[in-house]
Amino acid sequence: MKTFILIFIHLASATVLFIGSCAHSPKNKLKGDWKTKDGSTKLTITDDKFTENAGSPVTEDYFMKGDTIYTSFEGNQPFTKFVVQKVDDHNLSLLYPDAIKVDFVR
Repeated sequence: MKTFILIFIHLASATVLFIGSCAHSPKNKLKGDWKTKDGSTKLTITDDKFTENAGSPVTEDYFMKGDTIYTSFEGNQPFTKFVVQKVDDHNLSLLYPDAIKVDFVR
C-alpha cells in the first residue's frame, strides 16, 4: 500500500509539472508597437502585418527566416529585407535595406 501511495504522489507531481511547463506559449518579443527614440517613426508588428508609419502608414505582409524579416506589399515580389540585430522586451535594432541601423523602443 505504501508503494502505491508513493507512486501516485510521484505521478501526480510529474503531471502537475508537465501541465505547468506546457501551459505557457513563449512570448514573441518582436510583436508589438515600437517607436524610434526620437519618435519620428512608429512600427507595429502583428502576427501577419508589418506597419511602418513615418508620416503615412505602410502596411505590408511579412515572414521571418532566421533573424531576417522579409516584407512584401500585398504578397508581391521583390521582398524588402530587414535584419534584426537586437531584440529584447524594450529595445529593437533593425538594419534597413539601405544599411541604416534604426533603434526602436516600446
